[in-house]
Amino acid sequence: MREDILVTRNLSKKYGNNTVVDNVNMTIKKGDIYGLVGKNGAGKTTIIRMILSLSKESSGEFELFNATSEKEKLEKHGLVGSIVETPAFYPYLSAKQNLEYYRLQRGIVEKDAVDEALKFVGLEDVGNKKFKGFSLGMKQRLGLALAIMSNPDFLILDEPINGLDPMGIKEVRETLLKLNKVKNTTILISSHILGELSQLASCYGFIDDGKLIEEISSEELLDKCKHCLAIKVDDLEKASAILESKFKCENYEVLNGNLIKIYDYLEESHIINKSFVENGIMVYSLQKIGSNLEEYFLNLVGGEHNA
Repeated sequence: MREDILVTRNLSKKYGNNTVVDNVNMTIKKGDIYGLVGKNGAGKTTIIRMILSLSKESSGEFELFNATSEKEKLEKHGLVGSIVETPAFYPYLSAKQNLEYYRLQRGIVEKDAVDEALKFVGLEDVGNKKFKGFSLGMKQRLGLALAIMSNPDFLILDEPINGLDPMGIKEVRETLLKLNKVKNTTILISSHILGELSQLASCYGFIDDGKLIEEISSEELLDKCKHCLAIKVDDLEKASAILESKFKCENYEVLNGNLIKIYDYLEESHIINKSFVENGIMVYSLQKIGSNLEEYFLNLVGGEHNA
């Protein structure tokens, strides 16, 4: 059974009478890439700041590497790397000089930590280039190099791809997948760029107005979003027999409410409909359904006006 890296229990944060995070219960296990999904202002950053002890929870609690007391959790921060806000780098220093400054400041004893971090994020060839000449994508990767310089077991990233062009997004994505695969780094990544998260996350937490409304694995989400023909008929047994005998179709499921979901023949719905009718089956409705991550989230929170 995989180790729990982070567990929150009814974690809440209030500013005056305004509840920003409302009784959030989430679990991140070792090796996860956990996508915290929500619109801007949903409470993602506040959750991350509480986990990093940058902000004190109003109520509830959380465990970090099984540590529960404030003292123990602070000690565990040595196992955590993070990017919550854009790191402050000196514009006239090189990438290597900037990281060396932070290596000394943070007491990282491994002298090759800088070179290894730059190599891991693909900046080894520009280590001597001044920061002021970096593109936004390179700046983000340098921030990532800073976050992983201490070889953290748990990496926390708040909107790390915000504002990047497609190439910059691809570079950050490949680096994070490599970290997870090669070093088994557990990652919490918050974002409202849902299409990109779908290429990264192994599980998701959907948050809206401070509430965690669903926690789901990528496999479960893929199953829920799978495209299919949803056909409502008056005779499920007869319809199933036709699918198997005439269409040699076994990739379907029968649900309550006289509904059949067919995962093959998505472009031949008219042929299936005709065959059902010709065999005396009443077809009440037929539609092609399924969604991507963005559509799923919009449906979950109640429509596009909430996105």
